[in-house]
Amino acid sequence: MKLTTNRNIFKYTENSRTEREDEIAVEYPLTVVLNGDEFATLVCSPSDLEDLVIGFLASEGVIRFPDEIKTISLDEKGGFAYVEITHQKPAGAEFYSKRFIGSCCGKSRQSFYFYNDVKTAKTVLTRAQITVAQCFRLMRLLQQHSSEFKNTGGVHNAALCDPHSILIARTDIGRHNTLDKIYGHWLRNRIPLHDKLIVFSGRISSEVLLKTAKIGVGIILSKSAPTDLALQLADQLGITVVGFIRGDQCNVYTHPERITETIAPD
Repeated sequence: MKLTTNRNIFKYTENSRTEREDEIAVEYPLTVVLNGDEFATLVCSPSDLEDLVIGFLASEGVIRFPDEIKTISLDEKGGFAYVEITHQKPAGAEFYSKRFIGSCCGKSRQSFYFYNDVKTAKTVLTRAQITVAQCFRLMRLLQQHSSEFKNTGGVHNAALCDPHSILIARTDIGRHNTLDKIYGHWLRNRIPLHDKLIVFSGRISSEVLLKTAKIGVGIILSKSAPTDLALQLADQLGITVVGFIRGDQCNVYTHPERITETIAPD
């Protein structure tokens, strides 16, 4: 399915009006039917849908391993993903929407979680490091990667990288969907994560930070800003957050020991 569509528009400047064809990002609703029951409708870009569904179910705590999925089939025209899993999904709406208040890592500050986040988010203990120059380079590579972003400006991008290159890149209208697509691909392929990081185009919200923790990556780079709650969670979950990577400048917000000025020895 196409990620973009074309539409005739009027483009104005201060002194002129022209009619032209513009490229627009496609917004696609995908309803996940889990063991015969409608579970959720994801509004997404129509690409890498199987990765998206698997990553979403893992992020929600419905599955932990891909072999818990018995079957998965996509009706792309109708907008449905039919999934059969080996067990019953946790009963009760509270599993997916109940707030859980609790101290994390023995600290007195109280953190805000969904109940399923408590079950699936994990502290990241990686010793991976990356240089400041590598941060700049990876962000440039991400920005160059997506033709959909260049043509529409209406999508987000995320990539799983090592310090030198992009390994997996995903595009979506929803920034959180890009991470679920990466999570789903990782679950199916089990790429070692000890030296990996995520490069991201959007704002680092608490939801984005928690998805990073669920994947198990210890560094996230973004061209945009983090939120206060995201940084509280990053402090507690052991994740290095680098934001406002623009040109040759960036801000390191948490766990700065992973960001170095020179390449670390092998």
